[in-house]
Amino acid sequence: MMQKTVVLVKPDGLQRGLVGKIISRFEEKGLKLAGIKMVQMSDVMIDTWYAHHKEKSFFNDLKEFMEWTPIVAMVWEGLEVIPAVRKIVGSTKGREAEAGSIRGDFGMSGSQNLIHASDSPEAAEKEMGIIFNADEIFDYQSGMDCLVYGKEDLANK
Repeated sequence: MMQKTVVLVKPDGLQRGLVGKIISRFEEKGLKLAGIKMVQMSDVMIDTWYAHHKEKSFFNDLKEFMEWTPIVAMVWEGLEVIPAVRKIVGSTKGREAEAGSIRGDFGMSGSQNLIHASDSPEAAEKEMGIIFNADEIFDYQSGMDCLVYGKEDLANK
């Protein structure tokens, strides 16, 4: 089934000049970019985004980090895109992440981990609503679909 997911390039990824390399990873996999923009996250956005971390000791540091610079927010689309994107991103701690993943190739930290990816369809919907307006997410036919997916994949979407 075709899904959409949210990916954020966090302030450390932006500062290190990795935005293009990160986008390339998803494009090379064959995923379709459905939305992209640069955003300065506000207190309200961060409180909503990280509501599950609000009571944790590191929350203020996390908030300060996410407000440090703008972030690059993207919506990616593809068959079973959420698990595919999370595999490309790699596990949270860069020094433990799989070689070949974004965090495995470019990261060493657990907190300065370059990127965020939605972990469920529910999270993706919530996160799209925090960052994007409906008219900023595009549905379009990709000329690449027939090269990325087999007929059996497209028949079941």
